[in-house]
Amino acid sequence: MSVLAFASPLATVAGTMPVLMMYSGKTTPGIYIIMTVMLLIFSVGFVKMSRSIENPGGFYSFVTAGLGKPAGLGGAFLALTGYLFIGFFSPPFFAVTLQGFVTKTLHGPEIPWYWYALAIIAVTTFLAYCRIDLSAKVLTTAMILEVVIVVVFDVVSFSTSGERVAHGIGFSMPWFADAGIGLALLFAIGNFLGFEATVIFRDEVKDPGRTIPRATYLAVAGIGVFYVVAAWAIIAFIGADRVQEVARTNTVGLFNDSAGQLIGTVFSDVVSLLLITSVLATMLSTQNIAARYSFSLAKDGALPKVLGRVHERHHSPYVSALTAGILWAVATVVFTVLGVGPDTLYPIASGSGTFNVLLLMFVVSLAVLVYFLRRRRESPESLWDTVVAPAISAVFLGAVTYLAITNYSELIGGSTLVTVIFMAFTFALFIGGALYALYLRKKRPEIYARLGRERV
Repeated sequence: MSVLAFASPLATVAGTMPVLMMYSGKTTPGIYIIMTVMLLIFSVGFVKMSRSIENPGGFYSFVTAGLGKPAGLGGAFLALTGYLFIGFFSPPFFAVTLQGFVTKTLHGPEIPWYWYALAIIAVTTFLAYCRIDLSAKVLTTAMILEVVIVVVFDVVSFSTSGERVAHGIGFSMPWFADAGIGLALLFAIGNFLGFEATVIFRDEVKDPGRTIPRATYLAVAGIGVFYVVAAWAIIAFIGADRVQEVARTNTVGLFNDSAGQLIGTVFSDVVSLLLITSVLATMLSTQNIAARYSFSLAKDGALPKVLGRVHERHHSPYVSALTAGILWAVATVVFTVLGVGPDTLYPIASGSGTFNVLLLMFVVSLAVLVYFLRRRRESPESLWDTVVAPAISAVFLGAVTYLAITNYSELIGGSTLVTVIFMAFTFALFIGGALYALYLRKKRPEIYARLGRERV
């Protein structure tokens, strides 16, 4: 359930899908189709690897097993930082959404955005502090309501005729030469992130050998179909030749305003309320994943031991969860002082974090391929599962990473200097983690031996 809640259907459709449409326009459904197929291929090696690596470290453990402990620690730093960035997408977006609802619908006072942002950080940190059972109940309720609201929009959009659907329901498939294709693919892959939770939470499910494969394929396929149809429905209502321009001029309000025009003000108000809970769900899920990465690293000795503490009553990695919340709160205050607005902040936070995890997924594909190539010498297994599928996903994710790098400056306003800084920081995380592992091998061999909890 945390997998689907991380995707947060309504938050994606109303929050990040319009950003994707800024770069891809009428090809958005095609982008989702391509990404769904490729991530299903990625999942083949991912699932196969999960049967061999029986610990909850996720991508961290996979990279360690395939490419060694230095690469594994570098990948873990990428993952932890990436999920912290992605989680920081939520507070400013939540603030803009709730602020608009309070002032426009409730005719209430205009409270500065940062108070709303700090409030949701406090709420999710409290829930993450509690055991996962409580979190799952919150996420399940939110997800069901989100799916219903988006499906209602889809049905009404496709069934409406005449002037309200002026330009038909067609869409086009993208080409790699399209302008903005790199950022479109980057944001699209970000909408699927979270299926790694099927492995991260393996210690908290029964029969992980059967549950993880089913949950992974179901999550990727289900998320993909859902977003293809939702993007198609938005294009059906707005028009294929207008959707990109509308996304650029009304990014935050694209879905909500469309819902209001198509179905009515009451429905739009319901969308606003559910969007608030949707953002809460995705932020909570992200915080749980980031906390468990921090917890795994602390248990292995790569981070301070205090981050590996488990609450006696809730059985949650409460110190790691609190640390994530504190970092987000500090970042909110800093950007407020710097005068960075929430409309500018949330796409950058989402895109930057997604790029970290995209780079990590490329490394994971290589790790899976190398791991099974080594094993084939002793115990040959399915060629498709262990070689072909991982190789295809590595090539595809490598191409997406390249395209994202070449288009990255557009995400942050065209500044070459800032682009270089962001890129340098991202690659420094991986290289720095690898160098730190080499230091541990020489100076703290007992800690190095525990990295990734794998014998490599």
